[in-house]
Amino acid sequence: MTSGFDLAAVTSIALAFALGLLVGIERGWTQRDQAPGSRFAGIRTYGLLGLAGGLGGVLRAAFPVLSDLLLAAAAVLVLLGYWRSSRAQAEAAPSISGTASLVGLLTLACGFVAGAGGHALASAATGGMVLVLAMRHQLHDWIRSLDEREVLAIAHFALIALVILPLLPDTPIGPLAAWRPRQIWLVVVMVCGFSFLGYIAAHRLGASKGTMATAAAGSMVSSTAVTAALAGRLRDGSGDAAMLNSAIALASAVMFLRVMALVGALAPFALATLLTWTVPAMCVSLAGAWLVGRTQAGAGTAADAPLPLRNPFALGPALILAALVMVLSVAARWVLMHYGDAGLATVLALSGMLDVDSAIITMGNLPRGMVDPRLAALILMPPVLLNTLIKAGAAIGLAGWQKAWRGAAVLAASTAIALGALPFLLPAVQ
Repeated sequence: MTSGFDLAAVTSIALAFALGLLVGIERGWTQRDQAPGSRFAGIRTYGLLGLAGGLGGVLRAAFPVLSDLLLAAAAVLVLLGYWRSSRAQAEAAPSISGTASLVGLLTLACGFVAGAGGHALASAATGGMVLVLAMRHQLHDWIRSLDEREVLAIAHFALIALVILPLLPDTPIGPLAAWRPRQIWLVVVMVCGFSFLGYIAAHRLGASKGTMATAAAGSMVSSTAVTAALAGRLRDGSGDAAMLNSAIALASAVMFLRVMALVGALAPFALATLLTWTVPAMCVSLAGAWLVGRTQAGAGTAADAPLPLRNPFALGPALILAALVMVLSVAARWVLMHYGDAGLATVLALSGMLDVDSAIITMGNLPRGMVDPRLAALILMPPVLLNTLIKAGAAIGLAGWQKAWRGAAVLAASTAIALGALPFLLPAVQ
């Protein structure tokens, strides 16, 4: 450390102190009704814990022994305070919460990180901690509302995302070095995650909005399956036709959103060009869903009955998609090697007619630089738009023109607006 004024050190210490005060404000407000002297710590204590951590972080490089002593002493004081508080409350409250002491230690740690220069990390960690503390009642209510299937789904998802995924290698293996185990398993994680989030959203919104909610949720996994299910209800007359057509349009909008999310996650090099035609198409689908839904024939009809909710943990469809991606990855590399970009576009267009995700994931699995980013976005256009037209045709084929023309018209309009971007895209890849 220099003998002069160190602005960076002062800034770090000030941030650590401010973060401690932020935690103290939340803790003080939460414990405002407790008797004076019965609280483990208040705003001043948490602020000082943050300050102690900040000083420890700043002093770490020049005075490591002093830094260790300061941090250890502060941690011991936190533990002694918890021990004293828990003994005093043992008879009045047999179940003692360890939240206060843990928050004290985390505040000290966040202050240390801020003092050591990790401002963004310390701020993010403190913000997340304060959010979790402030949502105490909402989180408890959510836990009480979970059923056994949802708890099992959370446990299964944690297994595949937090245990299996990090253990898989990210090096190319298999025929033509086309498979990256971690990236392929990421497909399983994403599909299961979409399925579970969609299930929760539809389940929590209730029956009055169940059709629209479940259509949007189901489209996170397969908009084609959702469209077929909605068209079946249109054919049977088991719901309001306007609402069901609106749900078909909404499912298509969610599909475009999912396409953008998948490309951003798996093939980000193609995202900028892809947005020029997917965003207008999504906006047309959303507008069409709203316009068609405005004509719904009154509340309380059979349209309020939601689509059947599937298993919240869709591991089977995810594994099938992963297997399809493995096959397509090998096929795409072979075709690209022998027939070039035109052959690749044909393979992806054919595969994407029934499953758009497989085409996107296959593109993402190709080696970086093998396909020009702008050309990649154009190659993804045929499978997405062909899939949209197939859904429009399936709706009319299953339900008939008179019942399904509004939803099909929205899908056709979104396809037309996407194709309207071609004059702006083609010169960019020539």
